[in-house]
Amino acid sequence: MLRDKDRIFTNIYGLQDVSLEAARRRGDWKGTAEFIAKGRSWLVDEVKNSGLRGRGGAGFSTGMKWSFMPKEIGDRPHYLVINADEGEPGTCKDRDILRHEPHKLLEGIVLACAAVGAHACYVYTRGEFFREAEALQTAIDEAAAAGLLGKDACGSGWAVDVHVHMGAGAYICGEESALLESLEGKKGMPRLKPPFPANVGLFGCPTTVNNVESIASVPEILRRGATWFAGLGRPKNTGTKLFCISGHVNAPCTVEEEMGVSLRELIETHCGGVRGGWDNLLAVIPGGSSVPVIPKSVCDSVRMDFDSLQEVKSGLGTAAVIVMDKSTDIVRAITRLARFYMHESCGQCTPCREGTGWMWRMLERMSVGDAALEEIDVLDDVTRQVEGHTICALGDAAAWPIQGLIRHFRPELERRIAAFHESKTRKVA
Repeated sequence: MLRDKDRIFTNIYGLQDVSLEAARRRGDWKGTAEFIAKGRSWLVDEVKNSGLRGRGGAGFSTGMKWSFMPKEIGDRPHYLVINADEGEPGTCKDRDILRHEPHKLLEGIVLACAAVGAHACYVYTRGEFFREAEALQTAIDEAAAAGLLGKDACGSGWAVDVHVHMGAGAYICGEESALLESLEGKKGMPRLKPPFPANVGLFGCPTTVNNVESIASVPEILRRGATWFAGLGRPKNTGTKLFCISGHVNAPCTVEEEMGVSLRELIETHCGGVRGGWDNLLAVIPGGSSVPVIPKSVCDSVRMDFDSLQEVKSGLGTAAVIVMDKSTDIVRAITRLARFYMHESCGQCTPCREGTGWMWRMLERMSVGDAALEEIDVLDDVTRQVEGHTICALGDAAAWPIQGLIRHFRPELERRIAAFHESKTRKVA
């Protein structure tokens, strides 16, 4: 279990004041100018050495991503973009940071801007996050009035301006290149890569796109040192992480824990256990709706980090843990997710545009058993044709939950099909 002294997000529940004065009492904005004075290379190397991996789902090294930005600032300005378009079903962590820890994010933005050579940052928030955007703007105004933002941020000599931009509630804009398109006033549709944002990003300029939690973690990493953060968690899966646990637990919550904590400990320690007891557990989606579901037999021992979940053919994603007990109709649950991805597809890529609708319609039939047994393999084959064949990862996100269903709950699909045809035969007789 994570010790209280190692927590980064000390006001994640909003139990304390969120003002600048209160944030400073909790240790925010301490030594920021001194860190900037150490230079871009030091900032990048320190974050790289900490092992911090992106907390938005992909798990790519944050320091490594920063290092891709051009070393020299030429005619094109550099930009930092914060992805606060938190639309993954089951995820509610970035929203809590915006509401209750905005100054932690803003300090991280100042440090990240210095690291990538940017003087302007755009925070792209989900359209429904009206109050969260309001809270962030209040914090920006407070920080600017105190000289922490602006032409001489924190007295460091580095200029940083932060702008809040609200989207229109499109899930696809959580994908970094679709986000950039939307930020430029265009339809939110993913771009082909290369070129990558570090070369051609916002307004055609070098850009780094980072998740809210990733950037909000940076100030404490620099204050305590890369070694401290790297000493938490497991090798290649270091530090702490915000986990959002929802569904059939006694006390749903968002909690900060050490990377690599066991799934069972996470649920039983922080959520009061599964409704009806651990033996009543059917399955868990461990990283938000886009990762494959895992059954109780896997949940008994799996650890919550990128590599451990990949080993069991699932993923950590955004660490949104969706718990389902034995009262769940698992086929209907995955069918509902399939409908979500069909609805949120931007339609740019044929496999996603056509495949998501096809998979949803097939699952609608299978949920009542109106299918042939061989169609289970056909459905699985179609998910493979969608997965990895689209510009962005929405095709993968639509395919993986269905693959998890077939991998672990194929007998249930077969039972429904058999029962449907048996019932049909009896009616004819």
